[in-house]
Amino acid sequence: MPSKDDATLLNLLLDSWDRNNCILVNLLRALPSGALTHRALPNSPTVSELLTHMHFVRLIFLSEDVPDLAIEVPRREWVNELDVNRLAEELDRSAAAVRNAVRTLIASGRQTNVHYDHPLLFLQHMIWHEGYHHGQIKLALKAGGQALDDEVIGPITWDVWMEKHTS
Repeated sequence: MPSKDDATLLNLLLDSWDRNNCILVNLLRALPSGALTHRALPNSPTVSELLTHMHFVRLIFLSEDVPDLAIEVPRREWVNELDVNRLAEELDRSAAAVRNAVRTLIASGRQTNVHYDHPLLFLQHMIWHEGYHHGQIKLALKAGGQALDDEVIGPITWDVWMEKHTS
């Protein structure tokens, strides 16, 4: 039988997912003009391609692991989408789908179909995956001569992780 502590823990874990997506969208919206086309190395994906890849990975794993809760998967994974608002909307949409799936699976006691021993591992995999690409994006910006100032980007990235919502 789930306890109150279980619900609190789930809410905290879902909050970590919400913060992760908030940080990603904040990073996207803070990008300097032209930065979506930067690459860390000549054959690396562009910043835009990294963002569309993250959106795609969220949805392809949902389609495999929880098809009844999945939303439409884009036809292509690595896309040079240059519309910041569209990218933000898609990231928010796929984040909401992941959140809903994890919450639903846990509430119903269901497992994922293909990957992971527990639905929370899906969530943690996505956070790890996106943190990896967050670093690649910052490296691409540096390589493109548009590194973000830590004093500017810190409050909308690192501080989102660390700010307390409760006392």
